[in-house]
Amino acid sequence: MIQLNKKDSKLEKILQLVEEYIDDKRQNETWTPGKDWIAYSGPNFDKNEYREAINTLLGEWLIFGKNARNFELAFPEHLGMKYGCLTNSGSSANLLMMSALKSKKLFNLPEGTKVLTPVVGFPTTINPIIQVGFKPVFVDVTLPDLNLDLDLVEEKLKNDPEIRVITFAHVLGNPPNMDRLMELVDKYNLIFLEDSCDALGSFYDGKKLGSYGDISTCSFFPAHHMTMGEGGFIAMNSNKIRQVISSIRDWGRACYCNSMKPGNVTEATACGNRFKNWLPGLKEAVYDHRYVFDEIGYNLKPLDLQASMGLQQLDKLPEMDTARRENFQKLSDIFKPYEEYLHLPVATDKSDPCWFAYLMTVKKDAPFSKQDIVNHLEGAKIQTRSYFAGNILTHPGYYHMADEYGDLNQAFPVAQLVTTNSFFLGTFIGLTDKKIKYIKEAVDSFFASV
Repeated sequence: MIQLNKKDSKLEKILQLVEEYIDDKRQNETWTPGKDWIAYSGPNFDKNEYREAINTLLGEWLIFGKNARNFELAFPEHLGMKYGCLTNSGSSANLLMMSALKSKKLFNLPEGTKVLTPVVGFPTTINPIIQVGFKPVFVDVTLPDLNLDLDLVEEKLKNDPEIRVITFAHVLGNPPNMDRLMELVDKYNLIFLEDSCDALGSFYDGKKLGSYGDISTCSFFPAHHMTMGEGGFIAMNSNKIRQVISSIRDWGRACYCNSMKPGNVTEATACGNRFKNWLPGLKEAVYDHRYVFDEIGYNLKPLDLQASMGLQQLDKLPEMDTARRENFQKLSDIFKPYEEYLHLPVATDKSDPCWFAYLMTVKKDAPFSKQDIVNHLEGAKIQTRSYFAGNILTHPGYYHMADEYGDLNQAFPVAQLVTTNSFFLGTFIGLTDKKIKYIKEAVDSFFASV
């Protein structure tokens, strides 16, 4: 039997108390219909996440370290990619992915480069285009899936040879026609940046979403398929791209030799060439490679505490993915009788979505508005969400880009409908059968009055 020293014994007592506290808390959780909210999403933590978080917090290493590097090694296979880079949020992941296109070591794209993207979605897909100095070129989406309209994509590509990049998010886990999309990428020699923040665990024709792009991202925000509180991931098949993105994430630092090895710099993980003539502008100087900067970067590293929780979430991911698929079907059964009033979500051909949410769009001729049904559901303590920003060009921060498109109702008719008529419910593992039954009662009561 291993004898614990006094310090280790105290730590183990703390961790055991944490486990007992979480077990008791979960066993005593209650939900009262009509009184307590049904959340659209949320974290699925048990004692394991909290134990590892506390263990890391009480350790001697808080910033990016052993847990984060182990996560970088473990997670790429879940996206069907070879390499990866962990960051502090899904938004940062998209910013790093887009920033890599400007690196002189990679694509070296100039400011003003045109990037094709759907006008409907979440700002964090669109904002990095603007933040790095590129120019977004917007296209409308299709019903009922709200993915980018590939006919319009092809038309834009035919008429504008300056478009070099395409990026979009798979809508709540449901992809567009990826066969046709990749044909267009190849035909027009595009760089494809794949936002899979809502699509972890989804497939197209047996291939995982997140494995199609030159670079792909996903998010670990609490609402997503798995979480570490905050966090994001950039995946790729090129080690060179990994090195550049890791550099941009770490202030632009040139030294990358530790980033794929578990452990920290004090554990002999360095290459042994730290002190050399690293500065081209000062060739006679011996300089510390850890303070040589190849890129204009940021500090977007996660905490090791986050990664410790993420490693535990990986073990739960199959169970959580299964729950999303099952809950999607249960919600489909609830809303199917009312499809004359609603555009209901349908998996695109050849796809197997791990649904982030259950998306609906109220039809134009419905005898009620989106706000009518949303008010009814929210009044019953059932959380809803709009489909993110809807048409991004209708928001004050983006007005300056709208003028070139003229009348938005003519330029983006589906996007305008999405903005006024689309909403979704959650599908996450926290939807118990009791809650599903209550949702059905609330939905049926609404349509009984229509």
